[in-house]
Amino acid sequence: MQQDHQQEVLLDNKADIEYSQPTKSRFLFLLFFFSLFIFSWAGCYNLYTHKFVPNDKVVAPDNTLYSPKYK
Repeated sequence: MQQDHQQEVLLDNKADIEYSQPTKSRFLFLLFFFSLFIFSWAGCYNLYTHKFVPNDKVVAPDNTLYSPKYK
């Protein structure tokens, strides 16, 4: 029973990130970096697409202007 378990531990799987600590650290760093980059880019894009567009055709009542004009 113990020999079977010993055999499983000795198998090397290069695709497993638990196999090598530097590979795991590099993977987690790149995952964090690209996730942060995509999140930031998406936020900037969202702000760009929903930007304020001034409308000069809006007429404010005279009594609400900076220097109000009363009747």
